[in-house]
Amino acid sequence: MSNPLDDPKADPFQIARQAAQVIAEKSGIAQHDIALTLGSGWAKAADLIGETVSTIDASEIPGFTRSEVVGHVSTIRSILLPSGKHALVLGARTHYYEGHGVRRVVHGVRTAAAAGVKTMILTNGAGGIKTSWLPGTPVLISDHINFTSASPIEGANFVDLTDLYAVRLRDIARTVDSSLDEGVYMQFRGPHYETPAEVQMAKAMGAHIVGMSTALEAIAARQSGLEVLGLSLSTNLAAGISDSPLSHKEVLEAGKEAEPRISALLAAIVAKL
Repeated sequence: MSNPLDDPKADPFQIARQAAQVIAEKSGIAQHDIALTLGSGWAKAADLIGETVSTIDASEIPGFTRSEVVGHVSTIRSILLPSGKHALVLGARTHYYEGHGVRRVVHGVRTAAAAGVKTMILTNGAGGIKTSWLPGTPVLISDHINFTSASPIEGANFVDLTDLYAVRLRDIARTVDSSLDEGVYMQFRGPHYETPAEVQMAKAMGAHIVGMSTALEAIAARQSGLEVLGLSLSTNLAAGISDSPLSHKEVLEAGKEAEPRISALLAAIVAKL
């Protein structure tokens, strides 16, 4: 079945509004307050933040597609938080390397905004450049370098990204865990891992962690007026920083091992929002 976002003449924001309406109808929740995209290692947080009101298969919502990545679910969950607020957990993440175009990559963020969300939490599993960040270390994203040569913003819309990753939200996260470090995330296109030379280039450009998601989504979130909190799980040392070959299996294993701890951390942060 074709995806409406693949039509270049379609309005991606209108499709996001349609998707938000379907979510409201299927969940029975007219408006959501917080949205989370849970990357490698972070998924269990959805079970800890509150009571699940509804779980919707992504294929039932306009513009969404099932995730093609092992370890990622393809559902949208509506969760009632203890505070009385409602959260959307966007499990159907589309990565840029899947080749579906930027519109599909950022559709979840735009749908969240259309659903009333004001706070967007973006998480991922990534390769660490700092040797002090052992596998399993959670890191706050303070800024990013978008190395995909793409943007979700279409037309002459000039969006300021100066304070894209909210200081306020990072400060809240540190009230939960004062030891949280922060760094600059660099998104590559993927799906291949970076070469050692590319990692050294990223380091020279000011990056501390490298991965294949998040930056494009964060830009779209800012365009939609959302406040953004970014969290990376350093699942491994990046190529050339570690002597070991890289593998997706290693990423999944590191995420699984760290999952109970970092999911509890994220749930505690959400409770303060």
